[in-house]
Amino acid sequence: MTSRSFNTVELMLSRPVGSLIIKNAIPTIITMMVSAIYNTADTFFVSQLGTSASGAVGVIFSLMTMMQAGGFMIGMGAGSITSRALGSGNRQKAQTFVSTAIVCVFSLGLIFSILGTIFNKPLVRLLGATDTIFPFALDYARFIIFGCPFMMSAFAMNNLLRFQGKAAFSMIGMVTGGILNMLLDPLFIFVFKMGISGAAIATLISQITSFFILLSMFFFNPQVVKFNIKSVAKKFSVYFDIVTTGLPSLFRQGTTSISTIFMNIGAAKYGALMSGFALTAAQTADAAVAGMSISNRICQLLMAVAIGLGQGFQPVCGINLGAKKYDRVKQAVAFLVKGTSLAMAVLGTVVFIFAPQVAHSFRDDEAVIKVASIALRLSCCVLAFHSIIFGSTMLLQTAGEKLSATVLSSLRQGIVFVPMILCLPYAVQFFGFEPIAGIMLTPALSDLLSAFITLPFLIKYLKKLK
Repeated sequence: MTSRSFNTVELMLSRPVGSLIIKNAIPTIITMMVSAIYNTADTFFVSQLGTSASGAVGVIFSLMTMMQAGGFMIGMGAGSITSRALGSGNRQKAQTFVSTAIVCVFSLGLIFSILGTIFNKPLVRLLGATDTIFPFALDYARFIIFGCPFMMSAFAMNNLLRFQGKAAFSMIGMVTGGILNMLLDPLFIFVFKMGISGAAIATLISQITSFFILLSMFFFNPQVVKFNIKSVAKKFSVYFDIVTTGLPSLFRQGTTSISTIFMNIGAAKYGALMSGFALTAAQTADAAVAGMSISNRICQLLMAVAIGLGQGFQPVCGINLGAKKYDRVKQAVAFLVKGTSLAMAVLGTVVFIFAPQVAHSFRDDEAVIKVASIALRLSCCVLAFHSIIFGSTMLLQTAGEKLSATVLSSLRQGIVFVPMILCLPYAVQFFGFEPIAGIMLTPALSDLLSAFITLPFLIKYLKKLK
C-alpha cells in the first residue's frame, strides 16, 4: 500500500464529510449519468427502426440488469469489506477481497454467458417479448449475452475502486466505454446497416473496452489496492462474506430486472386493450411496452444522481465505520438524505413539466408518447423519496447489516412492486380507468410505500451508533 493510499484513508477520516461525499459523488454521478445516457441512446437510436425494435431494447434491458446485479453483488460486497479493512488498517485483508472478487465475478459471468447462449430463445420469451418483438430481442440479446463476463466484471471493478475512494479512476473506464457506445451506435445501426444487432455490438465493444481499462488500474495504478493472483482466497468463508454482504445489491438490481419483466408482460397484456387509437391490439401492446421502456430509461437517468450521491457516501461511511468514528457517519447520512432530496425534487419538477416532449424525442407515436409521459410524470412526483430508500440501504449494506439491507433492497422493485403490478390494473378499473393505468401507476406507488417502510430501519440503526 503506498503512502498516497494511506493519505486517502486519512482524508476520509478527517475532512468534512459533505465535501468528501461530493468529491466522491461527482465522478460517480458522471459515470452513472453516462451509463444511463448510453443506455438511453440505445433506446433512442433503435427507436428509429420501429416500435417493435424499441420494445426489444426494453425487454433485453432486464437481462442487462441481471448482469449488472451480479457485478454489483460481488463488487459492492467485496468493496464494503475492503473499505472497512482500510479504515482499520488491515491492508492484506483488503488485497485478498479485491483479488478474490475479480476472479470470482469473471468466472460467474462466463458461466452465465454459456448458459444464456444455450437457452437464448426461451430466455427472451421469459423476459416478456411479444411475437412481434421477439426477433428483434433475440438479435439484440445474443451479443449482450456474449459480453456477460466483461460487463459483470466492469461493474464489479467499478465498485471496488469506489469503495477505496477512487471514484475518479472508475469513472475513466466506465465513461470511456459509454462515450464509445454512443459513437458506435449510429455508425453500426445506420451507416453499416446492421440494425438492432449493430446497437448490441456497439454495447459489447464498449463494455470490453471498459473492462480492460478498469482491470489495468489494479495492476499499474500505485494508488489502488493491487490485484494479486496469490491473494485469491482459498477459504470458503471469504466468498461467503463477499456474497452475503453483496446480497442487497443483487436484490436491488435483480428485483429491478424482475420488475421490468413483469412490467413488460403487463404492458403488453393491458396495452392490447387500450382504446382511442386507430391501431390493432398488437400495435397498442407494442406501444405500451415501448412507452414504459422509455419512461423506465428516463427514470434511470434521473436516479443516477441519487445513486451517485449514495455511492459517493459509501467509502466515507465504510472507512469511518472501520475507524469507529460514528459521529462522522451520522453527519454523512444527514448530508446524503438532505442533498439527495433537494436534487431529486428539482430534477423531478423539470421532467414533470416537459414529460410529453421528452417522450416525443424518442418516438413519434401517439400511443407511445401517452404511456411514457403519464408514467414519467407519476414517477417524478415521488423522486425525492429516493433519498430515504437509497440512503438507508447503502448505509446498512456498507455497515455489514446483511439481513436488513437485503430485505430493504428487495422492497421497491420486488416485495412491494410485484403485488402492485398484479393487482393495480384491476383496482383502477373500479374507478373507471383503463387497466393500463395500473401499470403506469405501479412504479411511483411502489417507490412511495417503500420509502415509508424503510424510514424506521434508518432511524433505528442511527440510534445504535454510539
